[in-house]
Amino acid sequence: MDEDLLNIEMRKFLKEVGVTSQRRMEQAIQAAVKDGKLKGNESLNARMTLVIDAIGFRHEVAGDIRIGS
Repeated sequence: MDEDLLNIEMRKFLKEVGVTSQRRMEQAIQAAVKDGKLKGNESLNARMTLVIDAIGFRHEVAGDIRIGS
């Protein structure tokens, strides 16, 4: 196994996850505020699950995202 390649590939994957997820979340939250589903001052519970089926790996991260005060 090439550990340097593994590290580079994981970082590329996680960067893609982060960038695309942030963009999609922002769009969804803005649309929900515009549609009146959110007031714009909530704290939203979020959860991200990463799965690698080939090795039986599953990792979940959960937290709150404040969208206003």
